[in-house]
Amino acid sequence: MQFSHSDAMWQAFPELRAGALHGDGIHADADVEAVIASFYAIAEARLAQAQEGEFPEIQAWRRGFSRMGLKPTQYRCASEALLRRFRQEHALPRLHPLIDLCNAISLAFAIPIAVFDAEKIAGDLEVRRARGDETYLTFAGEIEHPEPDEVIFADGAGNAHARRWTNRQSGLSAVRETTRSVLIVAEALHVSAGEDMGKLVATVADVLAGHWPVAPKTAVLSVESTRFEF
Repeated sequence: MQFSHSDAMWQAFPELRAGALHGDGIHADADVEAVIASFYAIAEARLAQAQEGEFPEIQAWRRGFSRMGLKPTQYRCASEALLRRFRQEHALPRLHPLIDLCNAISLAFAIPIAVFDAEKIAGDLEVRRARGDETYLTFAGEIEHPEPDEVIFADGAGNAHARRWTNRQSGLSAVRETTRSVLIVAEALHVSAGEDMGKLVATVADVLAGHWPVAPKTAVLSVESTRFEF
């Protein structure tokens, strides 16, 4: 299987840096509380200095959403939405140990992280503009079709696993208690994204190996290296 961004996406966003990790052996019994607390502390310290909208990582995504024709404060990237909720509530809902960890790391880095059940992906997964005939399954079980030219994560069967780029993930490939194989994707557009993405990928890989019997395969993608085989 392969994860990639379309050529058109790289042409439109050459500053993009993406991290990709794949691992088998995931389960829902890992104790991740101490590690989550450490990432929460990083986020708390940063939010004490400025609100999330002032972070360069978030500002870059807002500019990116504007370039896609979306109102940045109506459609927030995943990391901004998490930071906003965390600033207000000082915690996030617990869903699954891996999701909870990745959400905490997303808070600390202010970078969106998506986690997909790899067994629910049909063929390759590509970030591209939608045709409009793709199928998106909401968490409520409803079927939607992305708008033409909307940025989606699309697989070989025409399933949209995320809408509006880093805004809405599908219920189809959401991580659940039965999930064993995962694809983790992080994306950033800010000036130091290359350096920060390398640190984020190393952090996620270390956390995975420390809590599950996983030897994750990893990559940092850029306009010079656009594809991840897993």
